[in-house]
Amino acid sequence: MAGYGVPEDAIARVLAIDPKTLRKHYRDELDTGQIKATAKVAESLFRKATTDGNQSVTAAIFWLKTRGGWRETPQDHRVRVGVNSMAELSDRELMRIMGNTTLTSQGRRERA
Repeated sequence: MAGYGVPEDAIARVLAIDPKTLRKHYRDELDTGQIKATAKVAESLFRKATTDGNQSVTAAIFWLKTRGGWRETPQDHRVRVGVNSMAELSDRELMRIMGNTTLTSQGRRERA
């Protein structure tokens, strides 16, 4: 429950114990529950981002924006000169660089 963000008082109530007793006997679980839950979600997202499934491009872009420092800024559609970092490019520009691929119904990439 701690991993899902349930407050300690609510967990104690569900277990029918005093919050102090909960903290005394389950300190490690309370401290690591959120970390373990986040790690599982990150593992799942990473798996999606590194496969050829339907969600791979979306998951990869999300991962790079949140973990890789990439950001999206309003752009016009003209060719940009003097880009210092891939992080400065929009999703549309990145897709154009990647060859403007689409996914087939079998989850394979092919040129659009």
